[in-house]
Amino acid sequence: MHRRLILRTAAASAATLALPGFAQAWPARPIRLVVPFPPGSSPDLIARLVAEPLSAALGQPVVIDNKPGAGGNVGTGMVAKSDPDGHTLLFTIQGPLVTAPLLSKSLNYDPVKELAPVTLVATSPNLLVVDPKLGAETLADFVRVAKARRGELNYGSVGNGSAAHLAMELFKRRAGIELVHVPYQGFPQVVNAILAGQVQAGFMVPGIAMGQVRAGKLRGLGVTTLGRSAALPDFPTLVEQGYPEFEAISWQAVLAPAKTPAPVIERLSRELVRIIKSDEVRTKMLAQYFSAAGTAPAALAGLMTSERLGWAQVIKRADVKQE
Repeated sequence: MHRRLILRTAAASAATLALPGFAQAWPARPIRLVVPFPPGSSPDLIARLVAEPLSAALGQPVVIDNKPGAGGNVGTGMVAKSDPDGHTLLFTIQGPLVTAPLLSKSLNYDPVKELAPVTLVATSPNLLVVDPKLGAETLADFVRVAKARRGELNYGSVGNGSAAHLAMELFKRRAGIELVHVPYQGFPQVVNAILAGQVQAGFMVPGIAMGQVRAGKLRGLGVTTLGRSAALPDFPTLVEQGYPEFEAISWQAVLAPAKTPAPVIERLSRELVRIIKSDEVRTKMLAQYFSAAGTAPAALAGLMTSERLGWAQVIKRADVKQE
């Protein structure tokens, strides 16, 4: 009995010694959480909700490092090329992970080969908004107006290949309407363009649009989740309004450089899921029109794959080109 106990203890010690030294001591210094978008953007705001409790859980500061540029590709590429020691992480949206590789032939990173999923943090519907002066009270009204004024109406997005652009291209095909795409640098510019009558519609993240919707300056016609969104429960889905299985969500996730040790990924995922699912963080996310997720790494990897396959078809059918 005593001999078996010694052997088990020795085996456990050997297994511990077999782990890389930095995995045993991780985190050994502050963690840099790279957000490839500017301060005040949706990814930045949600990242800050989880950074502080993650710092408390890990015993090291988690420092937000905003690295905007090229629609998030600059900061994403930087993390992809970083040392896989668990001290540099990425907090990003789906664009740099899903659509950028489909559109860009000069992308300097491969999100599948060079990034390791940690967890899906939050999801949000896209909200279809229109100019109230169109006289469209419902989605069906908007489709009727668009068909009557075929090719005369414009819609705004935040650039070629953006979630807002692809969502509208998908809807145009499903609804059998023609709208002219006008790209802008950001959602505030799209909102201003609708208010000025330069474009008549657009899909956008609710946090940008809801102030103007409540003021009656924009009209919200529907959300792009399969079921009603907890963030916008009063808005019907496009599914409810006659477009089965129509889904075009926005999402945010944490990833690490590929080859980051599995024990580090597992610990990060476990701590983040606990934080994301806490009542405090869930409530704060809902206030920003996001629903808390919190998934295992494999679930995030599966989402990235399914989104890539789905949007590749939309890009091909709509002949979307890189700007």
